[in-house]
Amino acid sequence: MLSFPPTVRIYISRDPVDMRKSYDGLSGCVEEKLHADPLSGHLFVFFNRRATQVKILVWDRNGFCLYGKRLSRGRFSYRSEEPEIDFARLLLVLEGIDLAGARQRKRLMLKKVA
Repeated sequence: MLSFPPTVRIYISRDPVDMRKSYDGLSGCVEEKLHADPLSGHLFVFFNRRATQVKILVWDRNGFCLYGKRLSRGRFSYRSEEPEIDFARLLLVLEGIDLAGARQRKRLMLKKVA
């Protein structure tokens, strides 16, 4: 199970990426395609052309980590124009849930009392 602080942002590349790329190749894609700093500590998500594989690149304090998943059947379903998603939606995508018809309801926000 992945766990990150709430300050970590998650960026998804809209363009498919060659899954033979590793740390250096994907960090180059972060700079070229997402126009972001790969050393920022944020998560960068890449899918292959058939959407059967995903790689997630993240910089922790002293090096790159690369998480990957390859489906034996089916495809990942993420069709959004938004380049950034939240952690809960990423977990749903990785579990194979199609977010196309999903709606997120408003939640109660509690105010701090001084």
